[in-house]
Formats: sequence, structure tokens, C-alpha cells
Amino acid sequence: MRCENMNRLAVVEKFVSINGEGTHAGELAVFLRFRGCNLNCGFCDTKWANAADAPATEESAEELVEYVRQTGVQNVTLTGGEPLLQPHIGELITALGALGYRVEIETNGSVALEPFAALAFRPCFTMDYKLPDSGMESAMKPENFDLLRSQDAVKFVVGSRSDLNRALEVIRQYALTAKCTVFFSPVFGAIEPVEIVEFLEEHKLNRVRLQLQLHKLIWDPQKRGV
Repeated sequence: MRCENMNRLAVVEKFVSINGEGTHAGELAVFLRFRGCNLNCGFCDTKWANAADAPATEESAEELVEYVRQTGVQNVTLTGGEPLLQPHIGELITALGALGYRVEIETNGSVALEPFAALAFRPCFTMDYKLPDSGMESAMKPENFDLLRSQDAVKFVVGSRSDLNRALEVIRQYALTAKCTVFFSPVFGAIEPVEIVEFLEEHKLNRVRLQLQLHKLIWDPQKRGV
């Protein structure tokens, strides 16, 4: 499937590693990280990729598909920044899907998923819901929850007990554990994982998973390209 007429996309890095989080954590994946984000979370670990002037290469969808093909890896993770802000990224998603790749979108919860859920090839979504400590909860689009399926996930990045309490409210309000996988992921260095485990036990959250970022346990937490 040829993509030469598509707009070019701003790529800040591309690499093969393991998925550090999500429903396929621990599996090999090709990562395509795109420039730019519309949020400014206090705990963001990819701020360097978010600025409009962050160094990037302008690559066509055809070039990116060829890069993925050469890796021999079937999982493809589109991330950022916020990948869904890239013009015509839906065409890249469709091109990858047509070739049989499993495409996962890591999205920040502030972008409407409806146009992408309606593509001929529907990707998997791992959607953040930004909690109070992030300072970005007002940007969330809860209507996205209606579009989620069993192959998708919602990730709550928690930095405090108040974040945990708010996450519990959202899970119950939207019956999230009946729709998709739900993760609690600690802000690195802000809250101890054991506190999250105790919260899960306290509230009998049988279908919520603690998620640690494997790539930060394997490599230096500041290392890029992993």
C-alpha cells in the first residue's frame, strides 16, 4: 500500500524496544514518537518532545511504514507528545493496519477519539485520564470512554492519595473496568507502588492493575530511545 501523497509527519525519534507499559507490556514494539503536545503535565517525562521547535525529521507515512517493515516487529506504538495531533496520522494508522501490524496509540485523553475509532482499521488506544496533580484534568474528554473496547486501556498516572481517590470516582462513574483494561501507574518518585497496592486492596478493585514502567526499571529513567 503506497503512501507517497500523504503529508509528512514530525518524528522526534523512532526505535525498537519493549513496551514498557500497556496491555502488551514486555513485548517488543516499534516506537514512533511524534513532536508536539497540547498539554503541560507537571510529571511529563517527554517534555523535550513536546515543544513546537523540538528537533524532528519530517517523514512521509511511506517512509515510516518502510522503517517498521524493516524491523520485523509486529507491534507498533505511536506516541509523543500527542500523536493524534499530527495531520493525517489516520492515513499512517490505516497503512500500517492494512499490512497486518498491531497499532497502539498512546493518547493523552484530550483529543477526540471518534475520527480514529471510525477508521477502516481501528487501532488500539491506551488513553490517559489526567488526574488533579497533573493540572490538566479540565482538558479531559470523558466522552471518549464511550468508544473504548476490550482491547483498549485507560491509564491513570497517580501522584498522591487524592489522585487515587479521584481515579476511583472516574472508574465508578463510567464503569471503566467493564469496558477495557484499567491501569494505575505511579508518578515516578512521587508515590510508592505499595501505596497503590494498598488502595486496590482497600477498595477491592479486582480489575484494576498496578503498572510500573518497565523501561525505567531496566534503563536509566532519563534515557531516550528505550
